[in-house]
Amino acid sequence: MRTSAIIVAAGSGIRLGRPEPKAFVHVGGRSLLRWSLRTIADVAEIAEVVIAVPEGREAAARAEITAAGLEVPVKIAAGGAERQDSVRIALALTSAESELVAIHDAARPLAPAALWIACLRAAERVGGAIAAMPLADTLKRVEDRAITATLPRAGLWQAQTPQAFRRELLCEAHKRALETHVVATDDADLVERIGGQVEVVQSSALNLKITTPEDLELAEALASAEAG
Repeated sequence: MRTSAIIVAAGSGIRLGRPEPKAFVHVGGRSLLRWSLRTIADVAEIAEVVIAVPEGREAAARAEITAAGLEVPVKIAAGGAERQDSVRIALALTSAESELVAIHDAARPLAPAALWIACLRAAERVGGAIAAMPLADTLKRVEDRAITATLPRAGLWQAQTPQAFRRELLCEAHKRALETHVVATDDADLVERIGGQVEVVQSSALNLKITTPEDLELAEALASAEAG
């Protein structure tokens, strides 16, 4: 199915302690944004890309597109106050001819093309799909550093991106969220709230999200290993 890809690259990355927005921080000689753009180039189904970036970073994003050698049309939008706002803004710019929309956080630069494709295949079949991995650690509920409960981890998965959905379903989910003032941390939650089916596609810890300087160091090591 024809697919539009949304790259959410509007985060400030304050916890990284860097002056530039997170998506423009470099790992293995490339910005986080460029890593995702190069991966998209290997996913034949993707016919266009929309990137949500911090206001004023549009020219920098265009330079990353050129460096990535991406050959499909790319639109750039200034992101919103929250991630959900950025996705909604970008979604409005996607082509109505697209049947699927894939959403990815630039903060996950090492998601492989095979994972994107698996999510698209599942979304084509059931309506929605997300990259995720089953929880391996015991969960504790804590108040003031004291454990108040131990939670069973059976059946719990950690959501990642990419996430893919039928475009019509995703548009309706964001429309309803805006009307009802619902705020969610990922798009799958919004789709679930309107009764959409979302399937998990098993990912791995290698698809890490870069949030802290330690995450950046790990990503550098993984990128070096991949290059080697």
